Amino acid sequence: MSPKVKITIGRTDTIDLPDFGLVAVPCKVDTGADTSSLHCSRIRVVEDKDGNEVLEFRVLDRRHPLFNGQKYRFKEFGEKSIRSSNGQVEDRYSITTRLKLFGQEWPVEFTLTDRGQMRYPVLLGRRFLRKGFVVDVARKDLSHRQRQQP
Repeated sequence: MSPKVKITIGRTDTIDLPDFGLVAVPCKVDTGADTSSLHCSRIRVVEDKDGNEVLEFRVLDRRHPLFNGQKYRFKEFGEKSIRSSNGQVEDRYSITTRLKLFGQEWPVEFTLTDRGQMRYPVLLGRRFLRKGFVVDVARKDLSHRQRQQP
């Protein structure tokens, strides 16, 4: 049995989020983070017309050039306590959605948070990277460059 070939990813790249109609969203690869996170605004739980709780949010915010202003609603969502690099714990909602990278799609769990003050609206953590990636911190934007080639 031969070992699975791993995809080399650099410290940054761009991803597509097909369920949100977003293409080439900048992301940072963070092997120190367990979970992946997505910059969202107006995150809240509301009731649908049948009285069920749904998670409502907008991806990105008005200041981001890819912001489309659309509200998204997820019936299936979770809650997680996330410890930041400075040791603070934050409770966040999480969803699973599709991510496209290197021409392939994967389901990925994202926690939703305000990353408006961060350079990258998406953070890819270890749970996603375990799906078959090796990180080369000396490189960046490998999938983005591959997408630009004819």
